[in-house]
Amino acid sequence: MADASRGAPVLSTPASHIFDEDARLTTNIPHPLHSPEAIQIRYEIDRTVAEIKRGGWKRVALQFPDHMLPDGPAVFEALSQHLAVEKEPKDNNRMSLEQCHPHAMEKLELITNQPFPEKLFILADTSYGACCVDEIAAEHVDADVVVHYGRACLSPTARLPVIHVFTRQSLAVDRVIESFQSTYPDRNQAIILMADVTFASHLPHIDTALKAEGYRSVFTPDVVHNPSSPLPNRTVPEDVLRDPTKLSEWRLFHISDPPESLLLTLTSRVSSIHVFPTTTAEVTPVADVTAAVALRRRYALLTSVTTVPIFGILINTLSVKNYLHIVEHVKSCISASGRKSYTFVVGKVNAAKVANFSEIGAWVVIGCWESSLIDSKDFWKPILTPFELELALAGDNKRIWTGKWISDFETILNGIERHPIDQSTGTDNTYRGDSTADGHNIEGSDSEPESAPPEFDWRTGRYVSHSRPMQVRSNIETGENQS
Repeated sequence: MADASRGAPVLSTPASHIFDEDARLTTNIPHPLHSPEAIQIRYEIDRTVAEIKRGGWKRVALQFPDHMLPDGPAVFEALSQHLAVEKEPKDNNRMSLEQCHPHAMEKLELITNQPFPEKLFILADTSYGACCVDEIAAEHVDADVVVHYGRACLSPTARLPVIHVFTRQSLAVDRVIESFQSTYPDRNQAIILMADVTFASHLPHIDTALKAEGYRSVFTPDVVHNPSSPLPNRTVPEDVLRDPTKLSEWRLFHISDPPESLLLTLTSRVSSIHVFPTTTAEVTPVADVTAAVALRRRYALLTSVTTVPIFGILINTLSVKNYLHIVEHVKSCISASGRKSYTFVVGKVNAAKVANFSEIGAWVVIGCWESSLIDSKDFWKPILTPFELELALAGDNKRIWTGKWISDFETILNGIERHPIDQSTGTDNTYRGDSTADGHNIEGSDSEPESAPPEFDWRTGRYVSHSRPMQVRSNIETGENQS
């Protein structure tokens, strides 16, 4: 009975409770990962300030990858302090200007008394991949320039100028030199010494040390903004400039694990690749890397979608230059093959997003040259790159697999090593529509002849539908032309 007389339990906090406790602001602001001196060097504060001053930009967006965000406030403060430093005008220049132009001093004082300090903004989250410049988020704060920190794909941007700060990562240089010497005992071999952009600042010192050890045929490329280069975003040796096929005679020593798209590209262009890992502090042997297995998997993936009737185009960037041109190119290729396509604009691609569209048989990602390559094992339907799409639409009787890999837009748009669809003859996988003996399509016939036998994909065993996409009806042989 005592329990029955007890009041109902309190299921919510009374409103007056907010005045009883000391409500203090509690924020979990992460501490910087590095000291102020290290941030000054690691994030190249002096060079960044000099470029901002030289460009005359007033609204600056700072883009950090997720693992560098704890250093964001410290970098913000360092840049603000350096940008606030103003040089005082000298008295002799002031006097000479006043003597020569009596009214000019009034205008000069009016300008100097109304300073326009630079404003900095931290972009805490990126719309797309961390390697790409987030022009969309920068335009939300009306930025004049973007300072991009960390490793980057160096894809050309469409609207805003960019200051790339790759950050200077620490590297065990002595271990790199020892691994290089043990990997290449022959000092006369033609070797390209390459590193991820975050370790590129160590290459001059390593190159000098190797030259002192007798390696005279080592080429250390410079970083350039050119994904279409035979070595993406790097300069090439002089003999490769004259004859690009000479690149196959060079061996490549790469510091840090390259992205998969870069590895696929380099595997088909150089003689061999050895990678020095930087993800562990332990002494690990240099790996002889090959992407032959990955290339075979990608080829099997693209041949599995040759009979797909509907493709989805995933636009995964709004900043990379010429992305609209490659979208139109992909649309035209799909349309020329008699298939349908739907276009989607997404941020970060994941399996949950694309699984909502069950009618899509395969996806084509339009992103930067690194992010366009997505492993399809976690997705319901295959995901291709524009280069793979061209091979898939070429048809079984015309598809030639050379093992080469193309990832950038410019190479595809310029027609280099392209596998076009022969629209005059079509392919076994191309729907030609109902036609007469002279090859003209019969308008008004949207279904296959009843006498045509069903066609099944020999790879998947599924029925192949040749239903044509909706098209604008032609005015030929219509009532408007009848007299």
